[in-house]
Formats: sequence, structure tokens, C-alpha cells
Amino acid sequence: MKVTLSALDTSESSFMPLVVIEFAQDVKEETKEWLKNRIIAPKKDGGAQLLFRPLLNKYEQETLENKNLYLVGASKIRMLLGAEAVGLVKESNDNTMRAFTYRTRQNFKGFDDNNDDFLTMAECQFIIKHELENLRAKDEKMIPGYPQAKLYPGKSLLRRLLTSGIVIQVFPLHDNEALKKLEDTWYTRFALKYQPIDSIRGYFGETIALYFGFLEYFTFALIPMAVIGLPYYLFVWEDYDKYVIFASFNLIWSTVILEVWKRGCANMTYRWGTLLMKRKFEEPRPGFHGVLGINSITGKEEPLYPSYKRQLRIYLVSLPFVCLCLYFSLYVMMIYFDLEVWALGLHENSGSEWTSVLLYVPSIIYAIVIEIMNRLYRYAAEFLTSWENHRLESAYQNHLILKVLVFNFLNCFASLFYIAFVLKDMKLLRQSLATLLITSQILNQIVESLLPYWLQRKHGVRVKRKVQALKVDIDATLYEQVILEKEMGTYLGTFDDYLELFLQFGYVSLFSCVYPLAAAFAVLNNFTEVNSDALKMCRVFKRPFSEPSAGIGVWQLAFETMSVISVVTNCALIGMSPQVNAIFPESKADLILIVVVVEHALLALKFILAFAIPDKPRHIQMKLARLEFESLEALKQQQMKLVTENLKEEPKESGKEKAI
Repeated sequence: MKVTLSALDTSESSFMPLVVIEFAQDVKEETKEWLKNRIIAPKKDGGAQLLFRPLLNKYEQETLENKNLYLVGASKIRMLLGAEAVGLVKESNDNTMRAFTYRTRQNFKGFDDNNDDFLTMAECQFIIKHELENLRAKDEKMIPGYPQAKLYPGKSLLRRLLTSGIVIQVFPLHDNEALKKLEDTWYTRFALKYQPIDSIRGYFGETIALYFGFLEYFTFALIPMAVIGLPYYLFVWEDYDKYVIFASFNLIWSTVILEVWKRGCANMTYRWGTLLMKRKFEEPRPGFHGVLGINSITGKEEPLYPSYKRQLRIYLVSLPFVCLCLYFSLYVMMIYFDLEVWALGLHENSGSEWTSVLLYVPSIIYAIVIEIMNRLYRYAAEFLTSWENHRLESAYQNHLILKVLVFNFLNCFASLFYIAFVLKDMKLLRQSLATLLITSQILNQIVESLLPYWLQRKHGVRVKRKVQALKVDIDATLYEQVILEKEMGTYLGTFDDYLELFLQFGYVSLFSCVYPLAAAFAVLNNFTEVNSDALKMCRVFKRPFSEPSAGIGVWQLAFETMSVISVVTNCALIGMSPQVNAIFPESKADLILIVVVVEHALLALKFILAFAIPDKPRHIQMKLARLEFESLEALKQQQMKLVTENLKEEPKESGKEKAI
């Protein structure tokens, strides 16, 4: 007799498993039963009203391992109500984007009572995650079976279970059929084509789709720089006087591409509905701790932590540590220059081909050391930022990004600034820039994609062999998928991906006028990066939960800051060029003054361009204004209705008073 996976047996006509919850080994049965009851309980009783099933039934649990895996799904009606609760925005029949409501569901494009594709799978998984995270403690003082895991009213149960180690992980399942279709149109056939950004958004959500959209846009934006740089490299290789023209183009390019991206981003996010989603009130992040008290804003009981203690940790511990790391980075940089001097001296004394190759060795070693230091510092920055005990996830991310960006900027670019403005050696600057850029790109491809993919393939082979060796006769397709995916690495977000593009943007915008091939190498890298990142998302990591997003967030500010620095850098490089110096052979003070004036004028032009190019296209501005007007009109009508009802009630009350 064939035994099927019991997860598919449900009171619903079809139970589609969307999310997996993995408990720790030897978790008490009363804890599992308590969580199950809270998940399936009606919303009015404080539950999530979701479907909850074990991966294995009792018979299979006696035969197989992995008894602590459970599947979560939801009925179609529950999903639609959840879509309204999280504020999803969909396209209505009048071609405008509106917040979805269950009551007006027939007014939205693509909706049909028999159509299961109105909500994407990514949206469904986001809804389930939202409902699970909003399971709140009521009158429980602790998690049943674990008296040390304290609870207080309003505390997120899932977050407490995760921080206590009772639940190991919660992750969404892949849809193998949809994933195969996405792969076929995305990266399996190598061709120069646009990415299926809307399909990526439908499968992975807006945050990841925006990253791939920005990667694609940035790659195409680099092509003009690469096209101009290629003949510049071929015909004016040793003539550094001519880099004035290239630097001037660089100034305009770095400003315009970021402003145009804002418009393209607004187009995408309006079409997806996230541009209109209302910002939710942020809950305390999972790692936040403190003494229980009453939040003066929400009136709810939650951990409270004095801000002055956090500031003391930041300024007395984190800031000195970051400064120490920056000093160490500069110390390593000086060792690199000593190696450069040694290699150059060896080459001058020998003059052989072997020593000419040796000239590049210090730069390659330094590039590898930079990558190692960046990764080690990242772990230290995460630990420090967590230790600072920020209440909100947004505050945590902002402090982490600031720490990492400051160190990475100095670590990657300090040597280039030193060569350009202290040593004033343009030949060495070109060599160092080329080596740093190419080495970092190769290392990132190996560490971020190729190595994890190879390890995942080995693990996949082991899992398949283990499943095939099972003596019990079961339909193992879902079982194999869950076991394989639970062991995959967890995708930690787009932080590292944006950081890589940020550093690449720095290499191109700051000093590419000295090495015109920088943009060409960046284009080649990004074409392979699209495919390697796609492979990473589809086959190496667990499927991440969808996160609605209206833009690339703080990274937009980071790129704009880099473009401002590039204006200053390129103006300084132009001022140092022999062409400009020949105009002022005697008065260096006049030269410096003119360079500063030009730099300020270009910065003013940059900000004028940023102001003149609207962040949102005109047609989107009009649609947003129309929706705001309709919302105000609806609010007025609602208020008038209340006033009318109150006026109708007054004569009745006065008649009663007269009768009395």
C-alpha cells in the first residue's frame, strides 16, 4: 500500500504548502500543539486562521527522520483577506492602482472566483509570514513547556520562538514548475537580452526585482562610458593629458544616470503597487531587549532600553573600534606601497620578463587582502550593531550600512587617493585601479556564486541518494524538496549585492578617466553577474520571503554621495593635468582657486540637474494626485454621512426628553 505525504490531506479541497516551519530536535509535544492551535485558531480568537500540517504522518514519522518539519498554507478566502490586511495594491478595472479590499474584489483586473493566480505565490508567502509574525501573546506568561522563554502581552510568538531556539527556521518553498519557467527566460540561455523583471518580481518579490532592475540599468548605463573609454584606451594610452575630456564626461554621466534611475524605479514600483503602499508602524526588531515597560507612543507593554545607553555604546565602543579598523586599513596600505617599491626596485635591477610580471603581484595580494578585510569587518560590524541594541530594524540597517560603507570606502579607495594626490603617479594609479577592479570581480564571482553552487550541488546529490534509499513506499517528491531546501543557505538580503555595485560605481566614477577600460570591465562583469546572481537565487539559496519595496532605499543616497565625491575627485585630477598646469605656469594659487570655483559650479549644476529632473514621471504624478483627491473626497463623504446620521438622531433624542 502506497503511503502519501499527509501534508496534502486537508479539509480544504486543495492544500498548497507555501511555508515550512522547522522545530529544534526534541521540542516538547505540548509546545507544538500550542503553536498549532494558535496558528489554526480563528482571527477573532487571536489566531492566524491558517492551515497547518506536519510534513509526515504518524506512520511515516516512525519510519523516517525529520519529524519536526511542518507546512503552512491558507485557503483562498483567507489569502484575499490577508491581502487587504497587509495593504497590497492592485490594478483596478479603470486602469488605476488601488489598495485591494475583499469587499470590492470584483473591481480589480484579473480577479475571478475561479482564478487562483490573482495573487502571486510571493505575495501569498508574504501574507503568511505577516500573519505568523503577528501572532501575539495574550495572557500567556511563557511558552508552554519552556518556562525560561518569557512572554508578555503583544509579544510576537514567532520571534520569541526563533530567539529561544525552539523554532530553527521559517522559510517559503520554491514552486518548481514556476521556477523552471523563470529560469528558462532568465539565465539558462546565455543571450544579450533584457531580464524578465516582472516575472522576477512575481516569484521573488519587489526588493529582489528592484536589485536586478538596478543591476540591469546600471550595466546599460555603463555602456556609453565603455564605448568612449575603449578608443580612448587604444589611441591615447600613455597620453594622460587627454583625460580632461574623459573626466568632464564622467561628471555629467554620474549625475544623470542616478536621476534617470529614480524615474524608472517610480515607473516599476507604481506598476507593482508598492509605490502606493502605506508605511506600516515598525515593531521592535527580534534582537531588541530591555526592561519591560509601557511604550509612551503605542501604550503597549514591550521592552524599553534608554537611548543614552545606546549612544554611550555607539560613541565609546563602536566609534573607537571603527577608527581602529580604519587605522589598521591604512597601515596595511602602507605595507602594500613598501611591496610596490620592493617589486619596482627588483625589476629595475633585473629587467627580466619575470620581474615585469612581479610588478603586478603586490596589487593582486593587496586586492585579496582588501576582500578578506572587508568580509572580516562585516562580521564585526554586524556584531557591534546588534550589541548597540537598536529598537527598529530600519535603525539597525542604517547603522550597519554606515559602518560598512565607511570602512569599505577607505579600504578600497584610500590607496588610489594616495597614489593620485600624494604620489601623483598616474601610471601606478592606472595599474592599481585595474588590478583592484579585476581581482575583486573575480573573487566575488567565485565566493558568492561558483563555490556555493558547487557545495549545493554536492549536497543535492547526497539528499537524492538518501531519499532513493528509503525502504518505505512513499511519494517522496515533496519530502525530498523540503529536505533539500531546508539545508540550503539562507539569502541574507541584497546588502552585499548593492555594496558590490557601490564599490564598482566608485572605481568607474572616481578614477576611470585614468584607466578608461574600467567601465568596459565593469560591463563584462555585470553581464556575468546577472547570470551568477540569478543562479544563486534559484539554485543555491532558500527562497527568500517577498518584501514590498518602493525603491532601493538608503543605497540611493549612498550612490548619490559617491557621485558628489566623484565631482571633487575628477576636478582635482583635471587641475593636476599638465594641460591645465601649462595655463598657469607660475601661479599655483590661481590654479587652485579656479579648480575650487569650477568644482563648486559643477556641484551646483549637479544639484540643479537633480532638481530639474523629476523623481517621478508626469503621468505618475498625475495618477498619484488623482488618487489622493479621491481619498480626500471619500473621507469627506464619510464625514458628511456621520454628520447626517447624528443630525437625524438629535430630533429623536429631543422628542424623548420632551416625553419625559
